[in-house]
Parts: sequence; structure tokens; C-alpha cells
Amino acid sequence: MTNEYKLGGTWMLITIAFRNIWRNKRRTVFCFTAVGIAVLFIVVYSAMIDGMTRNINDRVQIFELGHVRVVSAQYEAENEYMPVQYPIGFNAENPNGKNWRDLAALIYEVPGVRAVFPRIAVFAALQESVVKHAILWGLNIEAEMAANHFNLTKRSDGLQEGRWPSPGTNECAVGYAFARRAGLSIGDRIPLRTTSAQFSDRFWSPVITGIFDFDFIRYDEQFIITDIERLQRLLALGDGTQSLVIFADDERQSAAIAAQVQNLLGSDSVVTDWRDNYWVAMMRMVIPIYLIIFLVFLIVASFLIINTMVMVIHERIKEIGMMGSLGMTRREIVAVFFYESLFLAVFGALCGVVVGGAIAAIGSNYPIRFTDLYGNMFSDMPMGNSIFFQFSFARLVMAWLMGVIIASVFTLIPSLKSAFVEPVEALRR
Repeated sequence: MTNEYKLGGTWMLITIAFRNIWRNKRRTVFCFTAVGIAVLFIVVYSAMIDGMTRNINDRVQIFELGHVRVVSAQYEAENEYMPVQYPIGFNAENPNGKNWRDLAALIYEVPGVRAVFPRIAVFAALQESVVKHAILWGLNIEAEMAANHFNLTKRSDGLQEGRWPSPGTNECAVGYAFARRAGLSIGDRIPLRTTSAQFSDRFWSPVITGIFDFDFIRYDEQFIITDIERLQRLLALGDGTQSLVIFADDERQSAAIAAQVQNLLGSDSVVTDWRDNYWVAMMRMVIPIYLIIFLVFLIVASFLIINTMVMVIHERIKEIGMMGSLGMTRREIVAVFFYESLFLAVFGALCGVVVGGAIAAIGSNYPIRFTDLYGNMFSDMPMGNSIFFQFSFARLVMAWLMGVIIASVFTLIPSLKSAFVEPVEALRR
């Protein structure tokens, strides 16, 4: 019987609290808005930060390091100059380095390796062009374009017009921004000069067969893509390569793969995990700062609820006295006001999650174009022009729980204040 009384009493207090939140609709809307905006901020900004992080991770993996990158120790020491005279396996007896296919076959034996690609990047000076400098990028084009989406916005290989260069030919593809600045189109030649692995000047005039749009301004403006075999001949590299990029079945396996590849190739090679990239590490450091900002917004919203509840208690002081006169204990009075504030937090957080989730869902399909907002100020970062939000049901649940828990805990303060109002004193006011 006692248990039934306690259960019925609790339900009665919850019912009273629920009815009370609709007695002053303006106050209720104010509380809903305070919590809802805070939770909406958490959902939208966490989706945007996750999107920026994913964008940087994808760009680093696809364009720079793969999941694991292998270069020679000499190259790593001078990597800002992109030297071609230090291919993988370079030494006095083997100046052209090791055959990249032999190295790739060795690396494929490591569990979890999905693909291994050779890459060469070298500076080039352009002649008869308003654009004076570019980067020649040698790729195993057919294999690379089949394995990755180079245009992450359209989820395609990024080819906008024409076709990719054929293996072993004097052909190239340029970015749309490069072509527009230089006044070039398909069928035109690009006279250029570069330096070979033997430190000799090499002159080349490839034909443009394709124009690409990677939605990555740095590559769209500066890079000339050609077949790696043709570039190897031009640079006198034989079957050597400047770097090997390794793609794993799961990016989380990269550290284990990097360790095994390092053991296979020895100390003459430098093996880099994609998570060691400067910008990737920077984003990991920034995320806790954003978490603090989210908490600050929630706490500010909670203080708005505290202020509102204090006003509510002051306005309903006679009602509190009447509750006490009718036999309600201090615990029950506290419970009524706590349940009331809990309802406000629950419904307010739910509104924030619904609106924020809708914005995040839209942003996950229709990206924000940073170049339209800020121009090219982020061109030095490995970040694409377009950022997709990352929609996650788990993130919505987490934001809702954070809103409810923090707001509810902070409303204990005014709720407890209601318990110390003496009934007689309250009825006199």
C-alpha cells in the first residue's frame, strides 16, 4: 500500500508540473527557446566541425599521403622542394632507386593493404604563358581514378571536359582554374621546363586532353596531371618513384600498416601515417575547444532557465504556501518545480534537436562553399572548396542528452529555494 501511494504521489506531482508549464505560455516559450537554441548550436556546429574534419582527412588521404606514404629519407629532409633526385631506395649504387612495382608487391603482402600507387610531383616553369609556375603531377591515372573520388563534392573522378592522358604519351590534364587563367583549352600545348633527377633541364610540350575540377582550389589552379611512366622518362627516373601512397581497407589500420611497412623497407625509407599530418593533428587539438564552447552555450541557456524559475517561484509564492498548507512536504514542492523545469529542458532540447538535425541533414547533401564565403583564404589548408555537414543520429541523441542533463542540473538551484519558503510567510505576501 505504501508503494502504491508513493507511485501515485509521484505521478500526481508530475501531472501538476506538466500542467504548470502551460499556465504561462510566454514564459514556457522563453525557456524552450533558451534550451533549444543552445542544443541547435551544438547539433549544427558539431555537424559542421565533423564535416571540416572529414574534409581535411579525405583531402590529406587522397591528395597527399594516402593512408600511409613512403618516401626516401633524403627526400623527406628536403620535401618542401619536391626533389626528384631521391627516389625510394636511392643510394650511390642505385641512383634511380628501386623498381616501384617490386616495392608495391612487397607492400601488398601486408594485411589490410587495399592499393599501392606511385606518385611524382615536381615544379615546372611555364613558357609562353601568363601562368609562370605549376606542379607536374605524375599518376597511375586509370588505377587512381578508379580507386578514389578526386572530386568529393560530386563524388567523381573530377574530369570536367575531354579525357585523361593516355599511358606513356605526351598528354596532360589541367585544372579548370588553371586553364581559365592561362587562356588554354583542349588541344593546346603547354611549353614548360623542369629539372630531371640528373639536374639537367628538360623541356616538354604536352597536349591538353582533359580539364578537371577537383573542387580543391590549390590543385585546380596549380597542378598539371600526366601519366607517371611518361614523367619517369622525362625526369630520367627509370622505374623509380618519388613516393608510394598506400590505401588501407580501413583507415583505422593505418598505424599498424605503417609500422609493418617501415620494418619491411628499413631506415632508408620514411613511412608516414596520415594522422601525423599537421592539419589532421591540428583539427584533433581544436575539437576539445569546440566542446568547451558548446558547454558554455548550454550553461548560458541553463542560467536563463534558472532566472526564469526564480521569477516563477517569486510570482507563485502564495501558491507554494498553499501547497505547504495542504500538507505537501518540502521534498514534494521541490519535486513539482524540478519536474516542471525538467519538462522545459526536455521539450526545449527536443525542439533544438529537430531543427538542428534538419539543418545538418540538408547540409549533408548540399555543401557550404567556403570559396563563395571567404575566397581563397583557406587555399594553404588541405581543405576543399565545399564542406558537407556530417549527419549522425548518435550526435543528435548526445546533443539532446547534454541539453536535458545540464539544464536539469542547473534548475535544481531555484527548485531547492522553493522548499525553504514557510507556508505561513508565503500566505501573508
